[in-house]
Amino acid sequence: MTRRRRLGYRAATVAATLAALGAWWWWRSRSRDAGGPVSRTSRTGRNAAVARLGITVGTTYASTEARKVFASAARRAELDDARRLRTAEQVAERLGGMKGALMKVGQMASYLDDGLPEPVRQALAGLQADAPPMSADLAAEVVERELGAAPERVFLEWDPDPIAAASIGQVHRAVAVDGGRERAVAVKVQYPGVAEAIEADLANTDLVGTLLRQGFSGLDPSDLVAELKERITEELDYRREAANQAHFAAFYRGHPFLAVPAVLPGLSTGRVLTSDLVTGAPWRELLTWDQHQRDLAGEALFRFVFRSLYRLGAFNGDPHPGNYLFHGDGRITFLDFGLVRYFSPAETAMFASMVEAAAVDHDMAAFRRIVERGGLLRPDAPVTTAEAGAYFSQFYEPVAEDRVMRWTKEYASGIVRHTFDRSSPIAQYATIPRPFVFIQRINLGLYALLGDLGATGNYRRVAEELWPFTDGAPSTPLGEAEAGWLARLHA
Repeated sequence: MTRRRRLGYRAATVAATLAALGAWWWWRSRSRDAGGPVSRTSRTGRNAAVARLGITVGTTYASTEARKVFASAARRAELDDARRLRTAEQVAERLGGMKGALMKVGQMASYLDDGLPEPVRQALAGLQADAPPMSADLAAEVVERELGAAPERVFLEWDPDPIAAASIGQVHRAVAVDGGRERAVAVKVQYPGVAEAIEADLANTDLVGTLLRQGFSGLDPSDLVAELKERITEELDYRREAANQAHFAAFYRGHPFLAVPAVLPGLSTGRVLTSDLVTGAPWRELLTWDQHQRDLAGEALFRFVFRSLYRLGAFNGDPHPGNYLFHGDGRITFLDFGLVRYFSPAETAMFASMVEAAAVDHDMAAFRRIVERGGLLRPDAPVTTAEAGAYFSQFYEPVAEDRVMRWTKEYASGIVRHTFDRSSPIAQYATIPRPFVFIQRINLGLYALLGDLGATGNYRRVAEELWPFTDGAPSTPLGEAEAGWLARLHA
């Protein structure tokens, strides 16, 4: 199959792929009318909407192939390009209107899979920061119901036009009075009906297990499904998100380049979340900056991920680029803490021991024992230790050697393909225990972003500053700035 035909096939089947991933990865989508509340439709209705999208995309592909039979080479290329663009528009339009799972997967696909045809990637990339919003009247109704008065009375100023719309809520600018002073704030308002619709979805997980077993023959999906259900249910409660955000904001207070907006508890409820308004450059603008600035941003993202994991014992499980604002020189503001996973000391110790065995000691026998104890590999799996090490340790390659490296899109895509490649004989003996469900997503998301940036640096030395079993000296200017903050933190 030629490269052009391979790309055509992927464009024709991207909707079905996103649908399958959405069903088991996020399992929380609902169709909704533009500007209206989320519909509590049946699972059959939801699956029918997905099927219609697949049929539409497939029909576009089939009609294009028919027209190409008697076309010249130049005309065939022109038809392929037009078909890819129509496919991208079809997928992005439908996903943007389906609040929840499929839109989330579209956001992920736009930066995780470098193999998607470029028009499809570009269309899906539009989902990273924006989606069709609910009407101004509906948003105002939610605020009044939750805070006791119309938004124009609760806030000194209220902008009825949202500045961002995402999978379960949208954000409005406002001005609030707090402690006698005026503060510009961002007010996140949950879509009416989304909680009830998702609750109905999560009551039925048989399709999730069926889909998982079809693609992952050795996988016991019970832990993964239970983890997803628990985290997604938590994300619907903005009070929990406010507590998560306040936790991260307190930890990073005073940090020289990592920031989290403060929450206003008095203006936050289960379905409204108010926090300080922050402005900055979005991801797409960052990608236009010079390589030095992109390198600093990549290093700061890396530090945030592993500083949060090993020092805070928590991580934000929703690492798509729409949740970051960039200010230059490595300074980043982090948004959206609805999907946070807290790890026990035993779990973080297990993660650290895996890194130490695979990347520092290069002891594959010890690494295999840890992987088996952690539940990733069946203890009786008939595979060699070298094979098990090669299969499970690919995530640690960027920090396994003391060297300057450049992250690439190809490397990030390769890690994604490796993660979901079930053709390996080891795959039938592997599974995903609960502590690893969101760790995998964090790794995939971070590596994809670093690849998109083409970030360059000695990530082994940066990692030695972050690992709990090493005491690495600051290796970069950002590390030196962070060292002063750490000293004050532990003073």
